[in-house]
Amino acid sequence: MTISGSLLIGGKETRGSNGEFSAIEASTGKPLEGSFGGATKADVEAATKLAWEAFDVYRETSLEARAAFLEAIAAEIEAIGDDLVVRAMAETGLPRGRLEGERGRTAGQLRLFAKEVREGGFQELRFDPANPERKPAPKPDLRLRNVAVGPVAVFGASNFPLAFSVAGGDTASALAAGCPVVVKAHSAHPGTSELVGKAVQRAVEKSGLPAGVFAMLFDTGFEVGQTLVADPRIRAVGFTGSRRGGTALMKIASERKQPIPVYAEMSSINPVILFPGALKSRAEQIATGFVNSLVLGAGQFCTNPGLLIALDGEDLKTFVAKAGQMLPEMPAQTMLTGSIGKAYSEGVAKLEQHPEVELVAKGKTGGDYDGVASLFQTTAAAFQAHHELQDEVFGAAGLVVKCRDMAELEAILDGLEGQLTIALHVDDSDLDAAAELRLKLEMLAGRLLVNGFGTGVEVSPAMVHGGPYPATSDGRTTSVGTLAIYRFLRPVSYQDFPAALLPEALR
Repeated sequence: MTISGSLLIGGKETRGSNGEFSAIEASTGKPLEGSFGGATKADVEAATKLAWEAFDVYRETSLEARAAFLEAIAAEIEAIGDDLVVRAMAETGLPRGRLEGERGRTAGQLRLFAKEVREGGFQELRFDPANPERKPAPKPDLRLRNVAVGPVAVFGASNFPLAFSVAGGDTASALAAGCPVVVKAHSAHPGTSELVGKAVQRAVEKSGLPAGVFAMLFDTGFEVGQTLVADPRIRAVGFTGSRRGGTALMKIASERKQPIPVYAEMSSINPVILFPGALKSRAEQIATGFVNSLVLGAGQFCTNPGLLIALDGEDLKTFVAKAGQMLPEMPAQTMLTGSIGKAYSEGVAKLEQHPEVELVAKGKTGGDYDGVASLFQTTAAAFQAHHELQDEVFGAAGLVVKCRDMAELEAILDGLEGQLTIALHVDDSDLDAAAELRLKLEMLAGRLLVNGFGTGVEVSPAMVHGGPYPATSDGRTTSVGTLAIYRFLRPVSYQDFPAALLPEALR
């Protein structure tokens, strides 16, 4: 398929005139064929104006029509065929199997939201009949439903070119809620973004919806994203990326005349707690699972297990020795972008040079654009004294924290920031100790799991991919699973409305 490097606004392709950039082949650092034009402020204005004009029509479409639209997007993405996977492989360095799976996940979550829309429960319809005989004052008739908040700005993620990007979970849940979407595509995979964006555009047209329901913009810097969040017609933001980027958007949104929510998924080191009984019975088995999770996708997952906490002793030494034995056999892997690779190398170097940190092992070295897996260890006292050891190193880097006793382990937990996931490795003998920690852990993370690792986020109604700050900007929400739709809804109550004025669902 031809990639034009164009913006997608109002059902048309428009070449951006605010500078240009090229897609970069992740494995070589060389430009790929073609270039992409950056959007201007006028392009942002055009996209948001069309989104606002489309809003009233789109949000009042029937549930069936909206569900069919989501299914049409999934079908159009699948119809791109192998061209999509090949382009994504070149731009991200991710392997074919990973990207084919991600394409399936992207289509699957669109269809999951279609099912959610058809069932209609997200409207949360409530009927509270009048009682004119009530004393001392008559009771009014009250009815309630959730309505779409308005056009949503979605920022594509670097590490998931399909499932968290142009037609990913944020876009799917916003469209399901009845909100038009304006996507700021990620510059790390612009060709992939264009292919998917055109698929969404085709689905809009085939579904007979206003062209302003979807738009996609490229940015040569930060201007487009900042302008988009500041635009008064944008009423919510979905973002996956760095803490620095997320907090910058939150600041812009909070300083608007009408502040809006920014649902940002940002930073997490995803602690793994190794309980004594589990380590005693299967330290090497757990170590094997940990290393395989650590290096998965070059560690470029927001749920990568970057911190392990355990009581010091011979069983922990067995775990560390097994992990240290495995890691040197792990090949280096291509990082998503040169800048991500550079940041990872710098983060690893800081740990190597830290006086309170010991290097356990590193993986095989690779090329200039590869990341080398690394494992370190330190003491609980050092971890508490040096807050920088909590900083996320985005990639396959892990830190083992050795505690003298459970009191010290709990003190480590008390000092942690909010997380996406916390994993507990337990045997039967550990259950009482783990149970004592559960309430504390619920306050730290959005997903707790037992005898596993956080990598691999199931797309299902019961999934939470979120957590207290800085894991996300709002720990009450999720960006994965059907609950994600509620980020883009708000309740409206109708008092003493005659039937002719009520929304159809409330009549």
